[in-house]
Amino acid sequence: MSTGPDASEQDAYQELQCYTLAHGDPAFLHQHVLDAWVAQHAGAATKPIGLTFALAGLYLHVDCGFSGRQVQRAHMTLGQRKRAWPTFVLPVERGAVRVRQVLAAPPGAARDRAIKAWCGSVWGAFHDSRTTIAALLQEYDIWPSRNGRS
Repeated sequence: MSTGPDASEQDAYQELQCYTLAHGDPAFLHQHVLDAWVAQHAGAATKPIGLTFALAGLYLHVDCGFSGRQVQRAHMTLGQRKRAWPTFVLPVERGAVRVRQVLAAPPGAARDRAIKAWCGSVWGAFHDSRTTIAALLQEYDIWPSRNGRS
């Protein structure tokens, strides 16, 4: 799979960004779109911090049920300390769901569910990174109980 987006995929991503930014949802779906996109399209030029934050966001959302706003706060916590970020093996396949499929879903609840499915698809492709991400979040004391979840 080529990880670089073609023009129509990039256009779909930009349209989906407009949708999520105008959504008005306090849960901030936009964060999940950013994380799924970065992880799905990561390549040799992707900085370790970018992929780490994307994978942490997907883990927190998919496995722990964090909202986009909670993920955003977790990213701020991660960014408070300068460090060497982990590197990850990039899987060849990055999930069966693509941004054009998400955008094809009707706006509203169906599209919001498609965003969640996209996140799950991308995170599933990176399952070998779960232990590294979980350990990193534990190091920063970022866990569901800290964010009002059990």
